[in-house]
Amino acid sequence: MPSSAVAASAAGLCEFIDASPSPFHVCRTIAEDLDAHGFVRLAETQPWPSAGGRYYIVRGGSLVAWADPAQAGPFRVVGAHSDSPNLRVKQHPDLTVAGWQLVRLEPYGGAWLNSWLDRELGISGRLSVREGSGLAERLVRIDEPILRVPQLAIHLSEDRRGVTLDPQRHVNAIWGVGSEPVSFLDYVAESAGVDPGSVLGWELMTHDLAPSRVIGAGRDLISAPRLDNQGTCYAGLHAFRAAVEDPGAAVPVLAVFDHEEVGSQSDRGAQSELLPTVLERIVLARGGGRADFLAAVAGSVCASGDMAHATHPNYPERHEPSHGIQINGGPVLKVNQNLRYATDAVGAGAFALACDRAGVPMQRYVHRADLPCGSTIGPMTAARTGMPTVDVGAPQLAMHSARELMGAADISAYAAALAAFLAPKN
Repeated sequence: MPSSAVAASAAGLCEFIDASPSPFHVCRTIAEDLDAHGFVRLAETQPWPSAGGRYYIVRGGSLVAWADPAQAGPFRVVGAHSDSPNLRVKQHPDLTVAGWQLVRLEPYGGAWLNSWLDRELGISGRLSVREGSGLAERLVRIDEPILRVPQLAIHLSEDRRGVTLDPQRHVNAIWGVGSEPVSFLDYVAESAGVDPGSVLGWELMTHDLAPSRVIGAGRDLISAPRLDNQGTCYAGLHAFRAAVEDPGAAVPVLAVFDHEEVGSQSDRGAQSELLPTVLERIVLARGGGRADFLAAVAGSVCASGDMAHATHPNYPERHEPSHGIQINGGPVLKVNQNLRYATDAVGAGAFALACDRAGVPMQRYVHRADLPCGSTIGPMTAARTGMPTVDVGAPQLAMHSARELMGAADISAYAAALAAFLAPKN
């Protein structure tokens, strides 16, 4: 059985995920934790305090937090992303076909579509509503089984080996019966406690309603949605708070970005000016200038945290030989010679030292050269900031499925390594 610390960390991750069905809820969950530990939320449109302290900002589904000692020095950044592949609501969602009431959905990111079939789905996200002469934001979370995307019966399949899903035609969700159109957006607005007529915009997505669970005969596995990348969001948050309480020779920063799964090209994605702007304002607020900011960044290092591929027992041939990655085997250093991951020798050394200080083993991952390799926020963060960046993660199976699998012991080891990375000792 796992130790009490490992069990507590695994249970904590399950609670975090279940509280965070959308990127906006991820940021709210993190913000509530930071509030409880003495952090102050700042507005990007207002001047920032010159005194050192514990601060964070939120921009939509992205969040940046730091503990500023009010002195010049380099940054240590742990980056993560708040979004996960799913099915999202179209702008004209209502559809009636053959007596069924449907909601039009479309895939977001590289969703493994077959995994979303025949699941009870809820809705989450945010609404932009008219409030007086201005706009207000309302988070939405409906944890009722209102949607289901049905599989085709095997008897209707042409060869009984399954069907190829068309993302335009085959992922619309049933939510009722009847020939008269029913407004899905009115239902969502009323569930959120707002006047349907005041809704001007929305970002709504589905989520699997089955709760996250610690499973296995030895209680050594975690079955949950959105492990990619809420596993890093949770580990990064706890690592960040540990580094704040036991600071090292750098300013610790936690940066959680939205839109990684679709390329990060947005006002709050990793390709935006969000992180460089926040880091520069930290320096400016404590009396430094542009040269001080550039010097601080030049001495900084970033760990791009995203989940990693464990070796799949049913498909071991899909992995690079001699680079097996074990569940519950420790954090993973990810290397790609064509820079799908940003890791270089300097970043690898920094993370290896952190794992050594934390007393956890480190695994090294290389993708098969004959398969396309996914990417992360690492390369774009390195390019945007000029920081040496290392790509790391915790191992899992079923990445981009509606439900994923990881080791219960890996989350605490991952957090410990990230904490040591954030608080380097001279």
